[in-house]
Amino acid sequence: MSAATDVSGVDFVTVFVKDYPAAVEFYGGTLGLEHSVDYGKIPAGEFETGSLTLQVMDAASVGREFEPSTHPIALHVADVAATREKLEAAGVSFHGETIDSGVCHMAIFSDPDGNTLMLHHRYAPRGA
Repeated sequence: MSAATDVSGVDFVTVFVKDYPAAVEFYGGTLGLEHSVDYGKIPAGEFETGSLTLQVMDAASVGREFEPSTHPIALHVADVAATREKLEAAGVSFHGETIDSGVCHMAIFSDPDGNTLMLHHRYAPRGA
């Protein structure tokens, strides 16, 4: 039995941070994501990935205690090795070697506040 729903997608995911200016530099500068909106009234804004908006927000500005997320956001790239090399050259440290799962490549790293992110590329078709 399935429940009726009007959900047709996911618009954004929130990434809480402690240092919003450092996050702006990292997500916009280091990762090269489009900084589409800056809220102004609170230290928060939006960054575009192409398929999902990252709402980056100072946790304290909305009464939240900051804790870094350990659940990675998988950022799609065409070539994990090449993108990893560029990010390492920019000073980003990765957590271990690149993983080959048999269907995709994954390389895990963190933003300046410790939120876990991942470079991801599926090279095998789903269901293969």
